[in-house]
Amino acid sequence: MQTEVRMIPITTPYGEYKVWTQRCGSNPTKRLLLLHGGPGMTHEYFQSFDTHFADSDIEYIYYDQLGSLNSDNPADRKFWTIARFVDEVDQVRKALGLDASNFFLLGHSWGGVLAMEYALAHPEALKGLIISNMMADCTAYQKYADDVLGPQMDPKVLARIKDLEAAGQYSSEEYESLLMPHHYEKHVLRRPMDQWPECVMNALTHVNQDLYVYMQGPSEFGISGVLATWDRSKDLKHIKTPALVIGAEYDTMDPAYMKWMSEQLPNGSYLYCPEGSHMAMWDDAEVYHEGIKEFIGRV
Repeated sequence: MQTEVRMIPITTPYGEYKVWTQRCGSNPTKRLLLLHGGPGMTHEYFQSFDTHFADSDIEYIYYDQLGSLNSDNPADRKFWTIARFVDEVDQVRKALGLDASNFFLLGHSWGGVLAMEYALAHPEALKGLIISNMMADCTAYQKYADDVLGPQMDPKVLARIKDLEAAGQYSSEEYESLLMPHHYEKHVLRRPMDQWPECVMNALTHVNQDLYVYMQGPSEFGISGVLATWDRSKDLKHIKTPALVIGAEYDTMDPAYMKWMSEQLPNGSYLYCPEGSHMAMWDDAEVYHEGIKEFIGRV
């Protein structure tokens, strides 16, 4: 497959920086830009696309957002705002020659927040929107963690997790040792962690922890950072772009809410991954990737 790496200059109010992109394949009418989660994760966990899109006619583009892995990292909180990230995506779009004739935008997790914000800010630029594993209301996300996911745990384990969180022990070995089998292996990627794909482990290793904690909070078990009160649920009706919402049965995000989101979008549709969790591109890979191909083909 033809690939091309490009470092794209990004102008900010605080100076010029560069972000990394890699184009895979070539199709002037079907071009898919992938927005990774975090904030501060990396493109690496999207590498399931190398397998499942290898024989497709869809061009897909990896991209590390400012502060992530291959891109510049200004390491200053004044950069970490939704509006600045939206502007960054638009600068990447223009540099890559993406427009309403060919531009499909997929945002996963935090990338889904960014994709929704982008669709509201720049509807004229998009051909299709894919919101993957991200609710439109972070307070509802936290409520789902508290009311549904938490009670599924052993009560003693949940109580200890809450104690450690109250004490700020997010980086302790005990906290990680409790969350891994009781939450991450059930709701982030449904397999033992020693069987997680190398590229997923690389993304976790390479995460920009300062950026991640500042905006998302220190744990995937709910949200507590800058994004904790983010809510675009009432604005979904304004996104007229053809859109696909992806939900998964075991996700940290409520799949019923994800279906509801698809019904609020004027041109929305829903893809349900019955075996998937937050990284449904890995634990319900066939359903996930084939659904995206079908949506892009239909649009």
